[in-house]
Amino acid sequence: MFETISKGFRDITQRMRGVRELNESNIDEALRAIRASLLEADVNYHVVKRFLNSVKERAIGEEVRVSVKDAEGKVHKVTPGQHFIKICQEELESLMGPVDEEPVKMGAAPTKIMLVGLQGSGKTTTAAKLAYWLKDHYKAKPVMVAGDVYRPAAARQLQVLGESMGVDVYTRADADPVDICREGIDYARKHGCDFVIFDTAGRLAVDDILMSELSEIAEETKPENIFLVCDAMIGRDAVNTAVQFNEKLNLDGFIMTKLDGDARGGAALSIKEVTGKPIRFIGEGEQVDKLKIFRPEGLASRILGFGDIVDIMVDFERVVDEEKAQKDALEMLSGEFNFHHFLEQLNMIQRMGSLRGIMERMPFFSGLSDKVNVDDSEITKIKAMIQSMSEKERRNPDLMFARSRQVRVAKGSGRTVKEVGELMQRFTLMRNMMGRLGTNTSWLSKIPGLAQINSMRQLSNMDFSELFGSMVDSALPPMDPQQMLQGLPRGYTPPGFQGNMMARPPLTKEQKQKRKLARDNRKKRK
Repeated sequence: MFETISKGFRDITQRMRGVRELNESNIDEALRAIRASLLEADVNYHVVKRFLNSVKERAIGEEVRVSVKDAEGKVHKVTPGQHFIKICQEELESLMGPVDEEPVKMGAAPTKIMLVGLQGSGKTTTAAKLAYWLKDHYKAKPVMVAGDVYRPAAARQLQVLGESMGVDVYTRADADPVDICREGIDYARKHGCDFVIFDTAGRLAVDDILMSELSEIAEETKPENIFLVCDAMIGRDAVNTAVQFNEKLNLDGFIMTKLDGDARGGAALSIKEVTGKPIRFIGEGEQVDKLKIFRPEGLASRILGFGDIVDIMVDFERVVDEEKAQKDALEMLSGEFNFHHFLEQLNMIQRMGSLRGIMERMPFFSGLSDKVNVDDSEITKIKAMIQSMSEKERRNPDLMFARSRQVRVAKGSGRTVKEVGELMQRFTLMRNMMGRLGTNTSWLSKIPGLAQINSMRQLSNMDFSELFGSMVDSALPPMDPQQMLQGLPRGYTPPGFQGNMMARPPLTKEQKQKRKLARDNRKKRK
């Protein structure tokens, strides 16, 4: 989503790489490029101006230290260009933060949360996501109140979502929204609910009728939290909408939705600075578990192209059974990697989100997502081929080198024999890599961010490099080409390796004589 902004900052990172000193000339040149990318991304003009002034003031006024110490006391060399990028990162974090440690203000049970916003911003879906988050985070019992009596099937949509999660929904047909919300609080008290979430009505635009109704609900129910559900896709208008709602209702924060879309991201950078109210949650995806606490440092890191390993690990822990992952990782690293393990990895990646979204948050992939064509349907195709194999073939992958088996699997999965053969080549290369990693995992600690992960062996269970191609070759440990090619058909060159590096071992004298004899015999027959 933040590709427009990120591209501008990545260009600055490249431009500043050779800078030996920061002066007004090269700083102004960098700021002009940043200004262009921010404005193109629909960031509010006044916000852009204040941000650039803060960066320039700090960049010119601060002394550039050529060496810094990390948390462990190690000294690292720092260039003036890196110092400038660090200033940008800190100012971005300041622009979007700070945020409270807990995004929801607690009150006397039941705690009341009122969701407001324009029509189509995703309030009803967000109400369900928030209920799911409260259950998961606080182990609480929430109830959702269907306060939108105008949109057809709004109450029914909330009921369907509630049933899927096991969350109660209070609704009453042909009733006033204010009465429904007040009765929803009584329902929560009678049924021992900890939270009440009001899903209110929206309009296509802010008007007096809408604001009057919302003000009356807020006055009657006294919610501890009033969150504006803001659609990131509407760009600059999102900030104008936020200002109008905040003036009437004194908002407690925002929930940004549709951050997985192709919006330019300007609203996320502008909304806190303009209104003074923080972003509390962000929504990425339609599933009820796709709501996350907003972290300014994580978003700033992604914008600058550094990825967000913390966010990746939160998703990883959410979708992975720790005990099973540990067992699978030990098997894989001991050389017992088979198609069952491969299929489990693919399922896990799909549960974590889109491939592009994962790439954007990985430190060694960030910045490549716009250069690489990432197609989520490829995982579905690979899964279809694996699921067309027999149990015996999945357990013993070497059986799949037989041509007859590849033909059968190709027909069963609707793919071509060539695609099945390519899958086998990739799988064999991946299996060899797993065996190699089993004897040397120390290199993983050199990847930025991974040193903080508790279990390296669990992380080894998610081998993204083989799914995305050769984009992380620089992060892989040096491997013996002959070792890598073992078990692969002659003439196959794995993706990402070129030239003599992956050449086959030289033929022996006997092999050369056999080849010459075979050629001579073919000529005689002709």
